[in-house]
Amino acid sequence: MSVLRLIQFTDLHLYRDADQTLRGIATLPALKAALADAQSGAWPPDLVLLSGDLVQDDAGGYAQVRAVFGALDLPIACIPGNHDEPHALRRELSAPPFISSGHIDIGHWRLVLLDSCQPGMASGHLSAATLSQLDAALATAPNRHCLITLHHQPVPMGSRWLDRVGLENAADFFSIIDRHRNVRAIVWGHVHQAYDGLRKGVRLLATPSTCAQFVPHADEFAIDRRPPAYRTLELQSDGGLLTEVVWVEKRSAGSSASVCSAA
Repeated sequence: MSVLRLIQFTDLHLYRDADQTLRGIATLPALKAALADAQSGAWPPDLVLLSGDLVQDDAGGYAQVRAVFGALDLPIACIPGNHDEPHALRRELSAPPFISSGHIDIGHWRLVLLDSCQPGMASGHLSAATLSQLDAALATAPNRHCLITLHHQPVPMGSRWLDRVGLENAADFFSIIDRHRNVRAIVWGHVHQAYDGLRKGVRLLATPSTCAQFVPHADEFAIDRRPPAYRTLELQSDGGLLTEVVWVEKRSAGSSASVCSAA
């Protein structure tokens, strides 16, 4: 497999009630519109990634996740966000095609799934056990390129309120990343906006929500008027990465593509 294709959906914020809204947006129809848009393009991907906040503090929403993604006949990697209930997520999304912990080897790549949630907190933290698992996952994949996913942002977003609820022990996280030369990219959700950066040759990517977005670089919480979105990733056998953020209602005018060569 020379190119591995992923599609990332994040911050779905689903409820048991299919008509429930969040900040004026019916979250389930918004997700279905994003999925339909993805299916109208280069479909199917090799894997779908759901990077947290699958539900909005409502474990009944996991039934909606199963209904939407369970019938796709694709591996679905999912991690919890601060609005998820991690134990309920793993209980409800434990059977194939869902994968909710550990790592996934596919093609020339290893996808490492991290749980950055801490009970009752909006900010994130990686436990000592999780950091050890990350170190081991990277150490045991010397001949693979690695993509790491977590929910909370490990770098500042330049937004005063949002940076208070990022990954609290990012220094510990990056101390492990810096010890391994096979990490190509880190991708997350949580911030409800797009971000594309580079740190020591590692691509840093945040993906907007399938429902409401946050205004970038805002000191206080504010909702953006941008539409729902998702991210496509093409992971190449040499470690290169091609990625695009697709804004569902403005695809022709509002999507942005960028390329990163092998590190």
